[in-house]
Amino acid sequence: MNDLVAKRYVKALIDGRDNQVINNISGNLNTISSAFFDEKFISIITSPEVADYAKVDLIISLVDSANETLINFIKLLGEKRRLSLLPIIAKELNTQIAKMNNNYIGVVYTNQELSNDYVSSIEEQFSKKFNVKLSLTQNVCDYDGIKVDIDGLGVEISFSKERLKSQLIDHILKAV
Repeated sequence: MNDLVAKRYVKALIDGRDNQVINNISGNLNTISSAFFDEKFISIITSPEVADYAKVDLIISLVDSANETLINFIKLLGEKRRLSLLPIIAKELNTQIAKMNNNYIGVVYTNQELSNDYVSSIEEQFSKKFNVKLSLTQNVCDYDGIKVDIDGLGVEISFSKERLKSQLIDHILKAV
């Protein structure tokens, strides 16, 4: 539910603004959302004892060069008691900026570390296939195979040893 609300706020922030203003707002929102990792900050923002205007002032004080759009936006969130959505809004705004610039970030899941050349090769192939700029990171986990997940594009490609075995067994059983 919060994601849907955040998407509407991001859409309102982007509409009618040029890229420089959007990037400035995004940078400031990223700075603000980093404060949400501090437990004391969260307790202040969620406290019913602290006035909404004081919460807004605290958040605005976190950024040095807050423009009028950002200040009004934070005041609006304060009035609607949605200041806790700021990290979600910042993340969604980063996603929308990536889409506007045709840049995407993906993750390669494997059970052993791949060489940088191999990851670069995967990046290059997917970049050509989808006509985007792609940056892949590795996540070494217990996945038995390889899986490439590009969230912004909605692409997930996987090769699992377990799935290959089951398909091979099915094929042999059908042939017999």
